[in-house]
Amino acid sequence: MRIRKGEVVALGPGKVELLEAVHEHGSISAAARSLDMSYRRAWLLIDELNQSLRSPATVSEQGGQSGGGCVLTPVGENIVRLYRGVEAQAAAACAKQIDELIRLIRA
Repeated sequence: MRIRKGEVVALGPGKVELLEAVHEHGSISAAARSLDMSYRRAWLLIDELNQSLRSPATVSEQGGQSGGGCVLTPVGENIVRLYRGVEAQAAAACAKQIDELIRLIRA
């Protein structure tokens, strides 16, 4: 599922996966590494997402003794929860069609 804001994909599977990785690893750079993504690409995706929202999904802390980091805001946590819930409901509702599509794929 993708939600667009004009020409921009405001929210989609890649951004949700990135939010989950930020939550797990505590920084954009570590999240990017875990997803085999460049830091620049990850930062741009997070920035694009935050610019699309009324309130940001993440908050970054500046480096220093603790090295900085990035955490999800309650909005970011809610996005992940809602998005994964929609996915689960869609998969359950469309199980027959998904099975038919899978049968079309070469083994």
